[in-house]
Amino acid sequence: MKDGQVKSSGAYNFRTGEWNDSLTGEFLWSNVNVSEAVPDVMTPSTWSLWRIHHYDANPIKMPGKIPFCGNICGRPYLNLSLLASLFRALGRDIHKEMQGGMVGSAPDELNIPLIPYSPITVIWAVLPGMLIAQSHARQSQKAVSQITTTMPQWREETLKVIQAEHDKSNLLTLWHESILPKIFEMCRMVRGATMAFADPATSLRLELIKGVGEADANTIMSNFSEASANLESLGPIVGLSRVANGKMSREDFLKRYGHRSPHEMELFIAGNEEDKCWLDRQLTAFARSPTDVEGLLAGQRAEFENAWEQYQAKRPREAEKIRKKLNAVALAARNREAIRSELTRLARLVRQYLLRVGEVTGLGDGVFFLSLHEMTNVLAGDEAAKAYIPARRVTYLKYSALPPYPSIIIGKFDPFQWAADSNRRSDYFDSRKPAIKTTNVIKGFAGAAGIVEGIVRRIDCVEDGDLIQSGEILVTVTTNVGWTPLFPHLAAIVTDVGAPLSHAAIVARELGIPAVVGCGNATMLLKTGDHVRVDGAKGIVSLN
Repeated sequence: MKDGQVKSSGAYNFRTGEWNDSLTGEFLWSNVNVSEAVPDVMTPSTWSLWRIHHYDANPIKMPGKIPFCGNICGRPYLNLSLLASLFRALGRDIHKEMQGGMVGSAPDELNIPLIPYSPITVIWAVLPGMLIAQSHARQSQKAVSQITTTMPQWREETLKVIQAEHDKSNLLTLWHESILPKIFEMCRMVRGATMAFADPATSLRLELIKGVGEADANTIMSNFSEASANLESLGPIVGLSRVANGKMSREDFLKRYGHRSPHEMELFIAGNEEDKCWLDRQLTAFARSPTDVEGLLAGQRAEFENAWEQYQAKRPREAEKIRKKLNAVALAARNREAIRSELTRLARLVRQYLLRVGEVTGLGDGVFFLSLHEMTNVLAGDEAAKAYIPARRVTYLKYSALPPYPSIIIGKFDPFQWAADSNRRSDYFDSRKPAIKTTNVIKGFAGAAGIVEGIVRRIDCVEDGDLIQSGEILVTVTTNVGWTPLFPHLAAIVTDVGAPLSHAAIVARELGIPAVVGCGNATMLLKTGDHVRVDGAKGIVSLN
């Protein structure tokens, strides 16, 4: 299949756009590693872009026809039963690892459904693609500087071509000869950069925890930024501070960070770069509650140096080896975020391309309710898919009206039935057994060390960020780069979804803000006005 093309199946109704991969079998699905990138319900165009990333541009081919990245009623989930089964076939049990960064704060009784793969099946199907993916990982590390230098210019030049084009045939040629190849290139680079960072970072973190405990391990792994090279996820708030202080022009800020927003990977939703008043609102909010962002970063670097000196004193024989690993992981983290940022820049260009296609074909914003393959068919003269747009729009609106689904789903899941249940859990769903009783204990991952007591501000979307008072504790489902401007004003951060290497955890550590992530049920148990104690070192939130 090409261009994110899909065939109709029991999980997908192409006429209505209804898609529920939980119906494909009894699997464990988790959104911990994907909801941060795509926190919204996806339109068909966005889902087909996501499929290019996970399938068409992915050299790793899974055995059978079991989906690895699934669409559960508009939201992306990863099939961790598939991943666990592949490792189990090779004699490795990753259950404990999955209870961490892959699944989140899961119940102790979590039982992962497994698929009976043989070792030969796994080696024959997966190993060749893994070797190619590892090669991509090495290449991506070498190409970061080139892609971050060339992508902005390529995007501006291509955007001018898009805006000037009125011919369907020329738009189709532009897609196949320029934009689609660039999508494949960037998807491979992002996957490679993620592989180069994730495994070494996870291994190093576990090694440090074993040696000095989780709190000190998190502090030691908090210095991914450098004075001359911040993480890209910190860019919007650091840049905003510099604009406010006259150290950076508005034009330079928008060129570098204008493509970043809370909904940046959903093609249907306009980004900050399309809102001429966005930067003014951000600067006004910053002026009301000015924050020394660079001072926060410098303070956290001092905390890191202190923690590192203590580590050297306790483990002098290991210090040199660990420091080399730290430097490598920090570089890989910066590279991963830099490439992710450029992929986002590309996604925003795809939106502009689709808007132009909508104008030229008369589809308007209905173009977002076609897959990218269907969109190219329309440009080529096959307009059959246009008839499905109204029904798919209705499906999208129905999915969007539902609350975020549980971060863990096992078995067949009906989101409408789940949402109608007054006793539902927001963190965990297992079709094999009655709902597990929830507790008042809120426990997640130790995202960033520190103990804070304060008032909860519970919000569901970043657009409500202006409700936050300086010094409050943010409680929300998940965060991404678009939330970063809110962070310096917070006393602490608590999220339902996340892991030690998630956006909220990494950025909170860089800024020195206590954070507990991956709680699963924080938004279910806490409300605005509650007084809580957040222990970022232990990963515990307590109601006072």
